[in-house]
Amino acid sequence: MTADDRTAPLRTLIADDEPLAVERLQLLCAREPQIEVVGTAVDGDAALRLVGALSPDLLLLDISMPQRDGIDVARSLAGLERAPAIIFVTAYDNFAVEAFDLAAIDYLLKPVAPDRLARAVQRVVERRAEASGDQAAPAPAASGYAEEFWVPHRSQVIRIGVADIDRIDAERDYMRLHVGDRSFLLHQTISALEARLDPAFFIRVHRSTIVRRDRIVALRHDGTGGWQADLGEGGLARIGRTYVNAVKALTGR
Repeated sequence: MTADDRTAPLRTLIADDEPLAVERLQLLCAREPQIEVVGTAVDGDAALRLVGALSPDLLLLDISMPQRDGIDVARSLAGLERAPAIIFVTAYDNFAVEAFDLAAIDYLLKPVAPDRLARAVQRVVERRAEASGDQAAPAPAASGYAEEFWVPHRSQVIRIGVADIDRIDAERDYMRLHVGDRSFLLHQTISALEARLDPAFFIRVHRSTIVRRDRIVALRHDGTGGWQADLGEGGLARIGRTYVNAVKALTGR
């Protein structure tokens, strides 16, 4: 990649089946000097054909589309040697996990705010610079366990560092991530989430609760034959009978 390639606008393809959404994205892109729109697609199949024909640097990709949805399009592009960077632009907040598992750069919720698009585009530019060798690329996680989660919050999707999570509680089809005095909802099952967490730092204490090991300050009888994990300022977490022995093993007994 030459210096000119690194500073050239991102050749961008928009894929969305809603004409008004495409028009809005085109207007937003027109304000971004780092973007050059080279085409639009109205469904997933057309998006794949145009990626092959145009070799764009960036794909602004809706999720709900006819023929193929955006997640399927991203999966199809994952094996390409020169796949475009992908920013999902969608009205749905419950596909963020799948999106980031597919190495999406960002996940924007409609209606897209200009500053959110600008930040997402800047991330693509920085990623392109890293790939060209202008900056040292970050080392991949050696453990294979998750180091961060991206969760919908109001009109954006924000990064939650795994090291900042104190406790996780299941709420039907969502997981509530407790980070200090704030909490965020992530659409995922507790078993799938547990598999992504390093057991050296997290332990499941109940069918609906996972806690950081170093947040447990004591184990307490609850007065009815059960046990609770005392999380200090984080309160008490009930320990399910299935998990009592594993939790007690933390004490070395």
